[in-house]
Amino acid sequence: MTLPTQLQSLRIPVIGAPLFIISNPDLVIAQCKAGIVGSFPALNAREKDGEPIMLESWLKRITEELDAHNQANPDNPAAPFAVNQIVHRSNTRLERDLEICAKWKVPIWITSLGARVEVNEAAHSCGGVTLHDIINNTFAKKAIEKGADGLIAVAAGAGGHAGAQSPLALISEIREWFDGPVALSGAIANGRSILAARAMGADFAYIGSPFIATEEANAQPEYKDMIVASGAEDIVYSNLFTGVHGNYLKPSIARAGMDPDNLERSDPSKMNFGANREKPKSWKEIWGSGQGIGAVKEIVPAARLIDRLANEYAAAYKELCSA
Repeated sequence: MTLPTQLQSLRIPVIGAPLFIISNPDLVIAQCKAGIVGSFPALNAREKDGEPIMLESWLKRITEELDAHNQANPDNPAAPFAVNQIVHRSNTRLERDLEICAKWKVPIWITSLGARVEVNEAAHSCGGVTLHDIINNTFAKKAIEKGADGLIAVAAGAGGHAGAQSPLALISEIREWFDGPVALSGAIANGRSILAARAMGADFAYIGSPFIATEEANAQPEYKDMIVASGAEDIVYSNLFTGVHGNYLKPSIARAGMDPDNLERSDPSKMNFGANREKPKSWKEIWGSGQGIGAVKEIVPAARLIDRLANEYAAAYKELCSA
């Protein structure tokens, strides 16, 4: 299999996951300049009535800054960026955002919470490649049938909305029938885990939670500190906050006055990405995180985090080859 042009020549095989509210142009630009795919959810670019379209401003800035970097550093060009589209019936901005992303020729499109032919067609119309979030093999097949170019296997331990299947099982089932691009998400926070994802059959590691504790991330200082102070045992898997199961930091749940060990159940009808939705409490007060944060020891610039991942990945590969 030959990877699409957009996904070739990365410094290390890593895609920075789009983090709701947290991912912004500063973080995306830093990730891309450091050699990995940076991404953000289109819905992070919010604007009020009468204001300029924020998504257009973000794409203009990211495109121009990365182009300038590439002209100044022809031997060390930036990695491409990605925009995440929430393909959910309550996202009333979707059609508009697709048009804007096509206009700016976004190179990589990440789709979540729904596989639709017209979204993939919009990406392909401007030369983009699409990767679709899935949590099981059934959804993976549906995504490819609808025209997605690749898959993001969101396995157990991933931050935010996550599946419950072992990455070993999920990747194995997908690779029985699909030889296209696959990224693996689920507690990947160091170089050894990146190498393990490759060994399992994934082309890329899909990393989100460690980037919360970076200087560029649009996260509250207390959130970043909690990421640094926590580990896998501090994560709880619940569908209470959005109606879809996800992983959250126990200390943030307790701080909100709830018992993280005795949470109620909810259902998918609670999920809402509409323009008139209430401020999402689950992301404002209850903080998402994957299980891999035990590897996060300090708040650093994104470039330094990527340097660490790259050095660990190279060392793990060398150690394995010499064994």
